[in-house]
Amino acid sequence: MKKFKGGMGKGMGNMGKLMKQAQKMQADMAKAQEEIAEIEAEASAGGGLVKVRVNGAMEVLSIAIDSEAVDPEDIETLEDLVIVAVNSALSQVKEKSDAKMSAVTGGMGGLPGMPF
Repeated sequence: MKKFKGGMGKGMGNMGKLMKQAQKMQADMAKAQEEIAEIEAEASAGGGLVKVRVNGAMEVLSIAIDSEAVDPEDIETLEDLVIVAVNSALSQVKEKSDAKMSAVTGGMGGLPGMPF
């Protein structure tokens, strides 16, 4: 009967290496999330009549509305301009955020069961 040599030792070493890689990725993800919260984007609509600035936490930081956009007889157009500007700014932030996260995860996204 042959003796089984060292099979467990190598497997456990690989598991330790994998755990270290997962911990590093988790730390990198936390750092990326902090950086993402600081991202800002600005978008406008109606040729600049409405300007919106948002951050990476998906919070609206400011909205600037030119007086020319204010028509008491046509509030719907102003509302539409605000929606377009907000959605555009949020889209820019999401794009920047996705790029930053992809750099950390290597494009594989979150792993099931992992907190990122």
